[in-house]
Amino acid sequence: MTAQNHTGESPFLLLGLSDDPQLQLMLFGIFLSMYLITVLGNLLIILAVTSDPHLHTPMYFFLSNLSFVDVCFTTTTIPKMLVNIQTQRKDISYPECLTQVYFFLVFAGMDNFLLSMMAYDRFVAICHPLNYPVIMNPHFCGLLVLLSWLLIFCISLIHVLLMRKLTFSQGTTIPHFFCELAQVLQVASSDTLINNISMYVATVLFCVFPALGIFFSYRQILSSLMKISNAASKHKAFSTCGSHLCVVSLFYGTGLGVYLSSAVSSSAHRSKMASVMYTVVTPMLNPFIYSLRNQDVMGALGRLPGRVVSCLDGL
Repeated sequence: MTAQNHTGESPFLLLGLSDDPQLQLMLFGIFLSMYLITVLGNLLIILAVTSDPHLHTPMYFFLSNLSFVDVCFTTTTIPKMLVNIQTQRKDISYPECLTQVYFFLVFAGMDNFLLSMMAYDRFVAICHPLNYPVIMNPHFCGLLVLLSWLLIFCISLIHVLLMRKLTFSQGTTIPHFFCELAQVLQVASSDTLINNISMYVATVLFCVFPALGIFFSYRQILSSLMKISNAASKHKAFSTCGSHLCVVSLFYGTGLGVYLSSAVSSSAHRSKMASVMYTVVTPMLNPFIYSLRNQDVMGALGRLPGRVVSCLDGL
């Protein structure tokens, strides 16, 4: 096979999760159901937060942003996989692959940043309750989110521009169900040293720093809770962190699983299964974790149908 610069005339081939037609049919049903549940669950969280004045707080502002990002994160990969299964095709054009890499990096990075912002919000609320309204004011929260978007857009764009300089063989096969940056770099025909360096730098910025921020926040939270003598107050303070801790554990646990499965084993199947966990399962479970463990969200969801009816009556 000859190496060439891709301009869109020679598509990549995505191996997907299975070649078995019967298993593909089952996978189509499973992933379609999971995708619809993810979209519906996260949209309900967004509607509940935006429509209920009781949830107009920094914590729920970050939660609604996380739900939006989770919908986009899943939409980056799953619809294309479903189309390929339905049409019995494996191809993805070069521009589509670049687009998928770009938005996957954007939304994965934003997930990390939002989880760290939510941890910081809990840190300020528990460790500095008197200063909480001053520190976590709407302007500051909006600025945090905006700066995160701008940073991620720029860094992800750098990755895509560097990818455009690579050459690939005709009919390049990617052993995955979507164009993941690391997998695409592995099948490139040209030198990827600069790309790999930039990927490691992005990993530190997008994953390591936010994870360290979350660790520091909860270390301070735990230290403050140990000083509280009243058991009821301690339980109430820690219960506000429970949902976030579950989501953090799920997100970083599955992400670490992807890294370990790639580093320890050369099996592409294991890597794909681990990727399914953090690209599909985690965004699907987040709304359930935040609603079932949070009485405020449950109450807002219960009041949501009445608000919808009132809006319709007003029209």
